Amino acid sequence: MTKKSITDLPDDRYAGTPVFVRVDFNVSIQNGKIREDYRLRRTIPTIEYLSRQGAKVIVASHLGKPKGKPVPDLSLKPVADRLSSMLMVPAVKFVGDVVSASVTKTVEAMNPGEVFLLENLRFHPGEEANDPAFCQQLATLAEIYVNEAFGTMHRAHASTYGAAQLFQERLTGYLVEKEMDVLTQGRDHATRPLVVVGGIKIKDKLSALKALIPKADRILLGGGIAFTFLVAQGKVTGDSPVEHDYVPWVQEMLTHYGDKLLLPKDHVIARALDDRTGVQVVQGPIPKGARGFDIGPEATLAYTHELMRGGGTIFWNGPLGAFEEDEFAEGTVSIARAMALAHWRGAMTVIGGGDTVATLRKADVFETEVSHVSTGGGPP
Repeated sequence: MTKKSITDLPDDRYAGTPVFVRVDFNVSIQNGKIREDYRLRRTIPTIEYLSRQGAKVIVASHLGKPKGKPVPDLSLKPVADRLSSMLMVPAVKFVGDVVSASVTKTVEAMNPGEVFLLENLRFHPGEEANDPAFCQQLATLAEIYVNEAFGTMHRAHASTYGAAQLFQERLTGYLVEKEMDVLTQGRDHATRPLVVVGGIKIKDKLSALKALIPKADRILLGGGIAFTFLVAQGKVTGDSPVEHDYVPWVQEMLTHYGDKLLLPKDHVIARALDDRTGVQVVQGPIPKGARGFDIGPEATLAYTHELMRGGGTIFWNGPLGAFEEDEFAEGTVSIARAMALAHWRGAMTVIGGGDTVATLRKADVFETEVSHVSTGGGPP
């Protein structure tokens, strides 16, 4: 019978055994450097546990959307370099291939406790296609499968579904166990749930929105997502991003749950992200030729007042604007600080998504000032 957790197997089961660990290292890399390594750090306990038990740890992840072919800027080599500096293991190997003779040879030559990071899984077309032949190639690399990729475990891809089915022993790591515990608690025992949702596209948050809108007391919407809701209300949003395909669904949500949806009444606008000479705050319609890059001061005040009351359960996923630029960071930074205050006032606060985690740094909020920082909710 398949065990649930890595700690459910006897320690000696791992000695000399190749273990395939699917992680989510879909992190932001700029100029060959990792901008935020939170997702890497969260996997360290699982990888080091397996290493200490003498396993040969084969780590696999995707990065970005290379569409089934090698893209140098999406190589996991920078991740391998960062892991080498973080892990207390005998060695971290990287050969720049997903499945090949060199990969097989490296696995066969691994010593107990060593770690081998495969190249970006999505460099191979079989990953997203869940190709049976590719699944078999992945499965032959190891004897035990460990799912530590909470952010992508819902996807029917080769490394998260097809290959996993070929293992007799399929386990969860520490990260997935903790995420599932928090998710279950939030789903079944949330009190007065309040949800903040940002980000660019509804399609990236659709499943979460469908699950949360009916259950939440209040939903605070910002980022690009808010403009589709505003257009559905008949508002003018200038050149701001609007997902017209989702307008009918949004109108249905507004009809049934409009009393709990809070939308920004003002915006920080500009002509373009790289043309900030005309940055200004507008209430109401956004003029043609301009687009919103942050919620405005009035919306920021309304949203933070909702959050700072404390108590209950608060979920936050996605920034409220282009927070990487100081001119458009105020709304998102204020939300991060309000989440911290809510935490200290007794709320259970959960944030998720790579960009959302990065906002904590921007706002000088420590990870200990929220109840749980999830690795899920990032880019697909």
